[in-house]
Amino acid sequence: MTHIKSSLVAFIFTLTASLPAHSASQVETNGDILQVVVPLTGLGVSLFYETNNEGSTQFYKAMGTTLLTTYTLKTITHKRRPDGSCCSSFPSGHTSAAFMGASFIHFRYGLKYAIPAYLAASYVGYSRVYANRHYPEDVLAGATIGILSSYYFTTRYNKVRITPVVDKKTMLLILNYQW
Repeated sequence: MTHIKSSLVAFIFTLTASLPAHSASQVETNGDILQVVVPLTGLGVSLFYETNNEGSTQFYKAMGTTLLTTYTLKTITHKRRPDGSCCSSFPSGHTSAAFMGASFIHFRYGLKYAIPAYLAASYVGYSRVYANRHYPEDVLAGATIGILSSYYFTTRYNKVRITPVVDKKTMLLILNYQW
């Protein structure tokens, strides 16, 4: 559990440190960084927290499928970018990678751990439209590809279960670990 918390703290720090930017180029740079940080957070948790290779294998399958699908569609559609450059606008590769990482964390470890990753992935999508590199539909398609790839290949990591218990006088978390 400590590794998940450490990874999330590092991830949140990276996200917060990069958000105050206002120029288009800085927003784009932040998106460039986060499109790598989000999936690496999911991979890092699976490599350092899990004792077998199941999580990292699922991650590699989802990421491989995401990249293959994204770049095949870019080649087939040959869509011009909003800034006029040619011709790999559809779908957004940055967004597909970021959402693949966020949804891997979600489907493997639970939504509560993935919320910061989904926020960062959304920022990546925003940065691509804001910097005039993609149309909104490119970002939506990239997010869909990333999420569906993770959904298909990722199974829940069930060795750890956290259950919140709240009543009028008590708030606690019950941590169950399966040996």
